[in-house]
Amino acid sequence: MASTLPLSQSHSFSTIKLPNRVPKSTPAPSSFLFSKKTSSLSSQLTLSFTRRHTVVVAATTTEMPKKQSKGGFVDEMRAVAMKLHTRDQSREGEKEPEGPPVVKWEPSINGYLRFLVDSKLVYDTLEAIVEKAPHPSYAEFRNTGLERSEALKKDLEWFKEQGHEIPEPSSPGISYARYLEELAERDPQAFICHFYNTYFAHTAGGRMIGKKVAEMILDRKELEFYKWEGNLSKLLQNVRDKLNEVAANWSREEKDHCLEETEKSFKHSGEILRLILS
Repeated sequence: MASTLPLSQSHSFSTIKLPNRVPKSTPAPSSFLFSKKTSSLSSQLTLSFTRRHTVVVAATTTEMPKKQSKGGFVDEMRAVAMKLHTRDQSREGEKEPEGPPVVKWEPSINGYLRFLVDSKLVYDTLEAIVEKAPHPSYAEFRNTGLERSEALKKDLEWFKEQGHEIPEPSSPGISYARYLEELAERDPQAFICHFYNTYFAHTAGGRMIGKKVAEMILDRKELEFYKWEGNLSKLLQNVRDKLNEVAANWSREEKDHCLEETEKSFKHSGEILRLILS
């Protein structure tokens, strides 16, 4: 039975009350191996399929488009992110796969909905923080055109209209949202790291995952989550420029601290990504 609550109420950051205790989530493997390589833009995403359309997805498929112009701190952020990929995910990857070498899952509507709901909570949180701007530099990232909260709201409304029940946010999304709220108040450099990796990853590897999942379980329907108004390359470049401007005021120590947060960003985003396969 479909949810009786409007999506704007049941899945909006401003109205969701995070529980004091985060519910336990179903354990998921820490890594996924790829066997078929696909490239888009300047990124690579690797997926593996069986005759039953089983998809094998990396927990941290966050390869991002290369910067159009050289220089600036964004290049450093991208370089660190790429090194955290495995060699199966990227030619620039340096990390060895952890856990079993191959784990196969079949994406389901329910799992995908869990992913979308938790993703919306994270984007709601990021966009609310930027709007509130507890640190003045966050205000630079308002209305960038990369915002995803409204797009996800429309997608969840569509699923509801199809008769699907919209789940409540689960442990991965709740944990990440709470962490971002805490980080934004006390550690602007670390928060900017998460902001960058979340939005830029979605425009590359995230889009490829969305396309493949849509082919398998949504009759190729393209969700609003994977659409942007205007020229995406220009939107991304504008945000790169703003990131470089903000980081220009940081010390070398602060920049290094920002870069060190990348692995935590991968950890949280990977936990949410794996919900697709739950």
